[in-house]
Amino acid sequence: MRSIWKGAITFGLVNVPVKLYSATEDHDVSLHQVHDADGGRIRYQRKCEICGKVVDYEHIDKAYDDGDRTVVITGDDLKSLPEEKSREIDVLEFVPSDQLDPIMLDRSYFLEPDGTSPKAYVLLRRTLEETDRTAIVHFSLRQKTRLAALRVRGDVLMLQTLLWDDEVREARFPALEKQTRITDKELDMSSSLVDSLSDDFEPADFSDDYQEELRQLIDAKLEEGESLDTDATFGEKPEDDDEGGEVIDLMEALRQSVEKNRSGGHRKPAKKSAAAEKPAASSSTSKPAAKKESAKKESAKKSPAKKAAPKKKAG
Repeated sequence: MRSIWKGAITFGLVNVPVKLYSATEDHDVSLHQVHDADGGRIRYQRKCEICGKVVDYEHIDKAYDDGDRTVVITGDDLKSLPEEKSREIDVLEFVPSDQLDPIMLDRSYFLEPDGTSPKAYVLLRRTLEETDRTAIVHFSLRQKTRLAALRVRGDVLMLQTLLWDDEVREARFPALEKQTRITDKELDMSSSLVDSLSDDFEPADFSDDYQEELRQLIDAKLEEGESLDTDATFGEKPEDDDEGGEVIDLMEALRQSVEKNRSGGHRKPAKKSAAAEKPAASSSTSKPAAKKESAKKESAKKSPAKKAAPKKKAG
């Protein structure tokens, strides 16, 4: 990984030097556009409407137009902004971790300690762990002011940028304003269905089926060309009578779903195919497919999450 930003976390008079790294990456197959008639590559060029020349990125500035006047903002202009010059991740407050609504979470970044000693970094990490708090921070990255959550993941501090309050839409649907009666039997049956599908979340158990099928299609086309028979490549998908259509009898649908799952009808997705390509040394540390009964009992004993405290109003 290569760091994309360098600065320091500041809270009080404490200064924690850090480097910032993107925590995620895109695994999608990269495709480009072509002309369907002859396969020619479609390209988008940045042309100047005055001179007609194609312009390189290094010669492109930004501009603002208010309808009557246009003002050009150069790269040097943007770098001169005080916020852009800042190299600090400023801690604004420490909040209970359960007060953060996941809908506000945006991009994730890892923070690496930078400097001769990681003591201040480890101290901040341990403090967040011991207090079950998340730090709300403010910093500037790529010509934007960011609000972010500073939290612990394993032995690493990480930043998750947050959407601003006015960027989260309100959900108001007329159908949900109507009075809807749910019977105890329906609720019990629905809870039984949840129980029959309950398990511990293991991210490695799931794979991106679309991208795997796309890679399979690309490999087959490279080998067979345009004469490829896609039905022969992927096989016919069996029709599932249980899927689709409007549910007429909710209780009956719930009952059949519970019975299907209890009889082993529910299939967990296969693990990522890439896992099979890992070196043999890693197989010794892999987890068994079946969960131990003791692990399930321990999971059942977990205490419910504490109720979120009311949000502090900006003063």
